[in-house]
Amino acid sequence: MAMPATSVKRRFEMEYSINASPKILFPYIASASGLSQWFCDDVRLDPDHRLNMVWDKQSHFAEIAAQRPGRSIRYVFLDEKKCSQPDANYLDFTLESSLITDEVFLRVTDYSDHLDAEEQQELWESLVGKLREQVGG
Repeated sequence: MAMPATSVKRRFEMEYSINASPKILFPYIASASGLSQWFCDDVRLDPDHRLNMVWDKQSHFAEIAAQRPGRSIRYVFLDEKKCSQPDANYLDFTLESSLITDEVFLRVTDYSDHLDAEEQQELWESLVGKLREQVGG
């Protein structure tokens, strides 16, 4: 279903402390198999190296727009025809370590037309909870 041209996008940003090293965490945010363990129902790589992220049996295609190995990755979502679009939804995952406390943080930036900030926060709390279970942190 196409979104109306007037949809308003919001940038949701949150940091979550995760008790695991960036080396252990990075594959969970940057690989299809890792993402499918906590982020969505399934993730497949298509022949054109686009990610097909599946939620509730619906495909959402994304491309990796930027990546700093071991540190961060950005997924930009494509339209129904798997094409880039202006002002596209995107997701950034960034791993940061505190030199003082040795804690590792996952910073999530979710730029989308998600309307309810409280619901979005609950969604990410739940997803990151699943990630923590996977990595034992």
